[in-house]
Amino acid sequence: MSHDQSYPFPQVFLVDGGGGTQHSVHPPNLVPCWSFPPAQERARSREKSRGCMGVSPGLALVVLFLFLLVFAALGFEAYQINHMQQELKELRTVQPVTEFNTPQKQIGHKPEFNGKDKDNRPAAHVIGRIEIEHFPKTLRWESKTGRAFISGAVAYRSEDGALQVNETGLYHIYSRVELIFKDCSSLFVHSVFVRRAGRPSPLTLMEAHREGFCSQQQGHPWTTDSYLGSALQLQKSDRVFVNVSHPTYLSHAYYANFFGLYKI
Repeated sequence: MSHDQSYPFPQVFLVDGGGGTQHSVHPPNLVPCWSFPPAQERARSREKSRGCMGVSPGLALVVLFLFLLVFAALGFEAYQINHMQQELKELRTVQPVTEFNTPQKQIGHKPEFNGKDKDNRPAAHVIGRIEIEHFPKTLRWESKTGRAFISGAVAYRSEDGALQVNETGLYHIYSRVELIFKDCSSLFVHSVFVRRAGRPSPLTLMEAHREGFCSQQQGHPWTTDSYLGSALQLQKSDRVFVNVSHPTYLSHAYYANFFGLYKI
């Protein structure tokens, strides 16, 4: 009996079971068929709906998205740690400013100031210098030794011991001297004065004096000191000096005698 090979469902044939005539349950001209797919087709459709390895595509997409979030968070944390390490290295390479290296920027051999300094305020601090050959009343100073410095629009004139300001303004001026007398002296004077262009005579800014004062008996050495300090107006090119009535009695202590000023 011939039949169509492309028919997807199994065919049912009616055969004669014996020699006698039998009546078929179904009419001879009808072929029974089933409307549902066979077991193999249903299994294949279930496998397709489950996706790869029995996992649905939607669930796989959610898991992949979670993995991407985790990797992104790890990458961001690694970037932050690297950035913090770079900042720490930069902080370690910065040189700390200490008390010892700051004056090195202010000390200079030239009277003119260096405009490149960050703190360029006019200022100066000089310390006493021991004179050997002669002792003028107008004192000379050391401007490059120890804590002495010259900064900004201020210059030290070694020929006459003056601090010259090259910028008009209000300045705080100070001076301290210490003297050791071999015996009682009748008079002691300590003064600060300024020489200004257009004025033939100096102008006294501050003065201290002692007269008839002696803390020890006659024939015994004694020590005294004097400090002067005040805020005063100075003009450009003013030269400030310090006078002492008895310069030969000045103490040789390194920081006992000093003179300075700075712009307020």
